[in-house]
Amino acid sequence: MSATDTIAAIATPPGRGGVCVIRVSGPGAVAVAQAVAGRVPKPRYATFARFRDGAGNLLDEGIALYFPAPRSFTGEDVLELHGHGGVVVSDMLLQAALQAGARMARPGEFSERAYLNDKLDLAQAEAVADLIEAGSAQAARAAVRTLEGEFSKRVNQLQEQLTALRVYVESAMDFADEEIEFLQSGEVAQRLQQLDETLGQITTAATRGRALGEGASVVIAGRPNAGKSSLMNVLCGRDAAIVSATPGTTRDIVHERIVVEGAPIHIQDTAGIRALDEAHADRRIEAEGMRRARASMQNADITLWVCDDTEALEPLEPFEAGEYQTPQTANLIVAFNKIDLSGRPPGRHTIKTPQGETIPAVAISAATGAGIDALRAE
Repeated sequence: MSATDTIAAIATPPGRGGVCVIRVSGPGAVAVAQAVAGRVPKPRYATFARFRDGAGNLLDEGIALYFPAPRSFTGEDVLELHGHGGVVVSDMLLQAALQAGARMARPGEFSERAYLNDKLDLAQAEAVADLIEAGSAQAARAAVRTLEGEFSKRVNQLQEQLTALRVYVESAMDFADEEIEFLQSGEVAQRLQQLDETLGQITTAATRGRALGEGASVVIAGRPNAGKSSLMNVLCGRDAAIVSATPGTTRDIVHERIVVEGAPIHIQDTAGIRALDEAHADRRIEAEGMRRARASMQNADITLWVCDDTEALEPLEPFEAGEYQTPQTANLIVAFNKIDLSGRPPGRHTIKTPQGETIPAVAISAATGAGIDALRAE
């Protein structure tokens, strides 16, 4: 793509700071450099300059950087003006660039031009935004790997392998009289299976990347008075939810954003789920809270099912009794709470379902903090 116009924008966050950066991209970057900085800097060398407006008034002094096409972020001529930070100074420098022939860039237009000029693919362009918005060190590292092309490389390899296999199969169909050994030996099915496994790995990696970038959704659910709100407060490190011995205290869903083991988490405390008989016919608000809790469980990345370890109920009894639909087993973690009263040792356990599936479980005490580190790790 060959852009006919030149764009400019403030590349640093709004507000006061030591440095502000004005970025200019397009065929008019050289003209902007001459008009604002007084000259075109040597390519890729930090050059001291005094910045002036169209009337020759001194606005600021700082550093000018010039990246001629195609060796720049956008693939076009790029100019960066580094002045002193501040709302007024930044705006004056931007206005000087606009007066020199640039126009205001649209949101994301620099990355858009980098994509259109084959400097980035779509995954890398999205990784730029993910890196900026990263809420944890893990999310930032994942975004950097994608920005370097790691994810795109795996997808491209998969596409090349699938295309090659298709070519072989179509050749065998077109020349059926020829004996092609790999079709007879079952190699096609084997290679398809390998491609399917690779695709599954890429999908899993993409799902984990989304969770790292956007934050995984974790729903705390269970029966009333199991200690869900207490556990929510422990994980958040503050009193985010109301704790009461009265059943049905939590009616609506309480949302919080936390970081667990370096990963951002959207955690939700939900209403306790129990059967309401005729004696509870007037508890329509509580019933609505339970309906929302069930809906949240079905949409969550992880359901943290909290059990009162002092009760004799089996932890998965509500699911097996069909009171509501079981979430995916792979996304279910059981927390045995109140072990300070039951005497169960803290730490990790497992539960076997009637179908033979293994579900992770952790024994904890929201009151004393025992086992909470193991729960975070799980």
